[in-house]
Amino acid sequence: MRATGQARSRIRSVIAALAAFGAVLALAACGGGGTVGGANEGPATTAQGGKATGDWTFSNWPGYIDPGSNGTIARFDKSSGLQTKYIEDVNDNNQFFGKMQPLLQQGQSGGRSLFVVTDWMAKQMHDLGYLQNINPATIPTVDKNLIPRLRNSPLDPNRQFSIPWQSGMTGIWVDTSKAPEIHSVNDLFKPKYKGKVTFLTELRDTVELVMKADGVDPATASKQQWLDAIDKLNKAVDSGQIRAFTGNEYTEDLNSGNIVAAVGWSGDASIISNKNAEWRMPTQGCTTFSDMMVIPVGAPNTAAALDFMNYVYEPKNAAKLAAYINYVTPVTGVQQVFQKTDPSLANDNLIFPTTSFLKKCTPNLNPRGGPKAVAEVTNAFQNVITK
Repeated sequence: MRATGQARSRIRSVIAALAAFGAVLALAACGGGGTVGGANEGPATTAQGGKATGDWTFSNWPGYIDPGSNGTIARFDKSSGLQTKYIEDVNDNNQFFGKMQPLLQQGQSGGRSLFVVTDWMAKQMHDLGYLQNINPATIPTVDKNLIPRLRNSPLDPNRQFSIPWQSGMTGIWVDTSKAPEIHSVNDLFKPKYKGKVTFLTELRDTVELVMKADGVDPATASKQQWLDAIDKLNKAVDSGQIRAFTGNEYTEDLNSGNIVAAVGWSGDASIISNKNAEWRMPTQGCTTFSDMMVIPVGAPNTAAALDFMNYVYEPKNAAKLAAYINYVTPVTGVQQVFQKTDPSLANDNLIFPTTSFLKKCTPNLNPRGGPKAVAEVTNAFQNVITK
């Protein structure tokens, strides 16, 4: 995920406006499969394949694709004869949802045929009736090359509506010239770093890492333990310890030297210009996530979106993408490509993390306790990050 974003003031105002809707989202995330309050309730439509022609629009996180005349988009357009409009306007899952929800509720996509959101947000959108299902027969290359561990997910069994774009890890970016001793998330709460650290606006990234640093397993954590971690963050905000909660723009503070460390995503090296910045696995372990390609209701060119999915699941194409963005690739065969073209990448734990590398890591999770617990935790976190 995930590069530079928009101004903090805008993000905070959007998040504040979304806080009241957070409970609805939480209900959708934990629901039994129906939709919640959307105009598109009922059976989901299925994205239509076939011969793709013309232009189409793909909305993604900034810095989440290899650019230029030989980048993925340019090569896809040349091979397919399509014309892709590529938009980098996903800076934070909730912020993007807040922008898209009024359109999606009316069965419109704002011209987008494809966009990328994190798996839990994809689940929420689907439960609200905002995403189309995907017929495996229309994406045979994906079906062939998707790595086994991502073929099924509790959030989307059998990949009914979401196709992995990339996976990654959330840990700590450290400016090693200023704070080489930072290795634990608890280090970010030390007084000597007051006003020089940032955390993410993503609930499941930030709060899980704070719990893990205090010895709490997010997989078994109670609602109160989630709230205790949020209270710890709240006190750090009130004291001025935390400079800001950010989306992608934590990279701007790292690049400009405004901070010594940030909770951030593993694959952002390509867009962090600070040569002293290093992503570190926290002492107590990271959190892991997967970002998904999804096709919204009202998408004007679903055939193009499906063709693009097939294109980026060809190992040679996925390898070019992974070489630039350094996230965990979901495509089998990429490591074999790198073994021939760049052995150092073939052994890179940020692209191909080993079991031992991830032994202390946990996936992004919802708080336990059902919809009411999720809503309470979500609202408590929103109240802290919008101060």
